[in-house]
Amino acid sequence: MASVNGCEQQKLVITDRATQYGDGCFTTILVEQQRVQLWSLHLARLKVSLQRLGIAAPDWPQVYTDITALALKFPHKGGIKILVSRGSGGRGYNPSGCNDTQVIITHFEWPLHYQQWQQQGIVLGVCQQRMGNSPMLAGMKHLNRLEQVLLKQEIETAGWVDAIALDCTECVIETSVANLFWRQGNTVYTPALQRAGVAGVMRQHVLDILDELNYDYQVGDFDLDALLAADEVFITNALMALVPVNQIHTTQYCERTMFKTLWKRLHSC
Repeated sequence: MASVNGCEQQKLVITDRATQYGDGCFTTILVEQQRVQLWSLHLARLKVSLQRLGIAAPDWPQVYTDITALALKFPHKGGIKILVSRGSGGRGYNPSGCNDTQVIITHFEWPLHYQQWQQQGIVLGVCQQRMGNSPMLAGMKHLNRLEQVLLKQEIETAGWVDAIALDCTECVIETSVANLFWRQGNTVYTPALQRAGVAGVMRQHVLDILDELNYDYQVGDFDLDALLAADEVFITNALMALVPVNQIHTTQYCERTMFKTLWKRLHSC
């Protein structure tokens, strides 16, 4: 079941700008033991995204009330998706006069294969398609996800579980569903997302933990060779948390030092 602005319904007006132009943003939240996880980070990202898009903010306290009620459905693990649309109105691309913000909330079971990924690790491919650079949109989890759809098609065709995506300047960005981290020596690296990619909530949480641990890390532009030279690699998103990477192409990664440190920290909160 879905809700639109707090009312249970399964239909969305066909003139909604979410369907017409992908005009909005969304976030996907982990529920664990009936509790919404990392809400402050999800809320902060939603607020920044709506400000960048010029979309009027909804009633956030009501949104929180709605999702905490939904969270009670999940005694173990589940997921909640919040999609915010500019609503209907405006003329063509022009959103002037459109003050009809819509909040669509759905929920779903936690993907069970993530547990296997967390325990056993995964093998990643490298996509041939390249992500475009778009500083206007970079970092946001906006509703225009055609790049990810095309990447997923390539991944499915190749038989991978997921794959690395590079941008048109050959910089490593992310996977189709997650942010990337790797450790080389005593430094952790993650791609900057100023031109492409999604600034994930778990990515930010990991960076915050590294700050708390006073661990050295660098956020920047890195090519594929830098990633392949790593001692260990792991990926992150809000639902899977942390997943170790066993192999990229023919390069294998046996170490999980940083992964174990972060995993312990995540589960001690």
